[in-house]
Amino acid sequence: MSEFLQAADLWLPGVIAMLTLICWSGFFSGSETALFYLTHDELRGFRVGQPSQRSVAKLMSDPERLLTAILFWNLLINLCYFAVSIVVGQRLASHGHRGAAGVFAVASLFVIIVFGEVLPKCLAVAFHRRLSMLVIWPLSSTVRVLDPIVPLLRKTSRSIRRAFWPHVSREPYLDADDLERAVEASPSGQLRMIERDVLHNVLDLSEIPVEDVMRPRGSYMTRVAPVNLTDLNREVPPSNYLMITDGRESNVESAVPLARFSVVPDENLQSAAEDVVHVPWCANLAETLQLLRDRFASVVSVVNEYGETIGIVTYEDIIDTILMPQPSRTKRLLKREPVLEVAPGKYHVDGLTTLRYLSARLEIDFDSEEESQSTVAGLFHEQLRQLPVRGDSIAWRGFNVKVIDVSSKGAIRVMISKQSGVESRKAQNGE
Repeated sequence: MSEFLQAADLWLPGVIAMLTLICWSGFFSGSETALFYLTHDELRGFRVGQPSQRSVAKLMSDPERLLTAILFWNLLINLCYFAVSIVVGQRLASHGHRGAAGVFAVASLFVIIVFGEVLPKCLAVAFHRRLSMLVIWPLSSTVRVLDPIVPLLRKTSRSIRRAFWPHVSREPYLDADDLERAVEASPSGQLRMIERDVLHNVLDLSEIPVEDVMRPRGSYMTRVAPVNLTDLNREVPPSNYLMITDGRESNVESAVPLARFSVVPDENLQSAAEDVVHVPWCANLAETLQLLRDRFASVVSVVNEYGETIGIVTYEDIIDTILMPQPSRTKRLLKREPVLEVAPGKYHVDGLTTLRYLSARLEIDFDSEEESQSTVAGLFHEQLRQLPVRGDSIAWRGFNVKVIDVSSKGAIRVMISKQSGVESRKAQNGE
């Protein structure tokens, strides 16, 4: 042992270098576990948190880039570690310390496994929130250093995959129609009615346009920065979000999640705003939900073909659409049932009600490809080519739809009743 210590000049520089490399290896291993152990809800909360939390959410918005950098640096560090250990072992063996060289090689492997992988990952799981905020600044720097060569690494990986596994292809996905039939065919004993409804709602996400779920412009609170709490009359809007506009128009640029604050700040509410995701009015809910999850966002700004915001959809609105047996945008906005049966076969319906929801209440089939409009009011606009007035009526799917009330802003309320045989024949003949 004394001879080994006396030969410190052979192994001490290498051990110091290996300890440094172990620290870096543990840093990258722990950082990977801490960041990817964060839940989606935690990352959404980080977007409006402290600067370090916002940096975590921003870095996690591109997980492939982050993971590529972590794996690259970890691999490089581990290769350097074992290279140094081999050099130290050879120097010990060449100077007659063969036993010490063998013990050193085994100890090197044990140390890198325990202190470079196992221990950092265990600590990262237990303290992932706190650790993610501590490692974010040095980790962001190492990721940016690697950015210039990441495209080259991706091209190399793609070339290798095409050269050695050219016939590997994606497995085909099941169509939504196939899943619908599977749900319908499942025995009632295995799926309760509420579970069946939720599954149907999930499968319908790919068919429902975001326009059917959005809160239209004027139904949510907008302000131009800077915004103070007194500007809101100390009230939380029904959507639980305050929309910050660009100052020139009503286009939504960011959203302040007021419901997440335990204590709402009195001034500069826009400092806690998170960016919104912009989608076209014709996008479906499945794509919109995936976009929200990928960006760790909470609000979607729905835009028309001119790039103008015509409404918003919150993450909670989509979840409500999935979980409610008969989801209704109008019910959320008006806080009441939008379709009321006032007499047998006669209904009072708000113009904002979607034709999808109305069809479900009237127990008739709805085909989104056949319907060019999404709401009752839109149906009147399309057929009349003008703003409807009280007394106007149209025919739709065997029903007579008559305007019974019009507000000063053009919102309508209609009476829907089943057409008689004579009316039905006249409608079919275009009379």
